[in-house]
Amino acid sequence: MAGATGLIGSQVVRFAAAAGHQVVGLSRSGGVDLTDPAALGDHLRDVDAVVDVTRPPTMDQQAATRLFTEVARNLGTAARAAGVRRTVVLSIVGIEESQDFGWYVATLAHERATREHAPGPRVLRSTQFHEFPGQVLARSRRGDRAEIMDLPTQPVASAEVARLLVELATQDLDPDRGGDVEVAGPRRESLVDLVRRLVALRGEHVEVVPAPAAASMAGGSVLPGPHALIRGEDWETWARAAVAAGRA
Repeated sequence: MAGATGLIGSQVVRFAAAAGHQVVGLSRSGGVDLTDPAALGDHLRDVDAVVDVTRPPTMDQQAATRLFTEVARNLGTAARAAGVRRTVVLSIVGIEESQDFGWYVATLAHERATREHAPGPRVLRSTQFHEFPGQVLARSRRGDRAEIMDLPTQPVASAEVARLLVELATQDLDPDRGGDVEVAGPRRESLVDLVRRLVALRGEHVEVVPAPAAASMAGGSVLPGPHALIRGEDWETWARAAVAAGRA
C-alpha cells in the first residue's frame, strides 16, 4: 500500500485489513521514501498486489511530475522483481482532456509511468472527493474571502474510492484482467456552490467568489463518462454528517 497514511491510503488499509488481507504500508512517515530506489528493500516480498495512491507534497507541475515518475518507476521495478502480479494506481477523471492544468499533467505522467514499469497495471480514475471543496477553500481563503475555480464536478465519497481500490486489487488476482475504471458520485454539482454550502454549514462568514478555471475543466472535462461506476451518497448528505462530526 503506497501512500498508506493519506486520506485514501489510510482507508484502503482499513478496508483491506477488515476483509482479511495482510497489508504492507509504504509511506515516507513510515520510513519508506519511494523516491529512493533502494528504500523498498524486501518490503514487497510475498506481496500479491500493489495499490499506489501516493501524492507529491507540491502542486508545482515540474516538481510533481518528477516525483510521480520517480515513485512509479521505483515501485514498479521493485514490484516486478518481487513477483507482484497486479498494480492499481489512483488517478483522476478527465486528465487526458485537462492537460491545460499543471496538476493533471503530472497525474497523467504518473499513470503513464505506472503502465510502463508496473506489473499488471490497472488505473482507477475518480472524480473529486467529497473533501475537495474544503481542501480548495483552505488553499484559496484569504481572510474572509476565497476565490474558487468555477467548474462543474460530480464528487464521490472517498470511502467508496478506497473500497473500489481494494476490489480492483484483489479481484481473483488475474494479471491479465485489466481495464481502466471510472468512479463518480451520484450528483453533478458546481464547485463554487459546494464551497458556499460548506461555509454555510460551518456557520462561517466567507465571501466565495468564482474564479476562472482551466478551459477544459470549466467545459466539463472532469465529469464522468457514460460508463463510470456511480457509488456512494451525495455531497450534501456527506457534508451535513461530516460537519456535525467535526470532520469537515
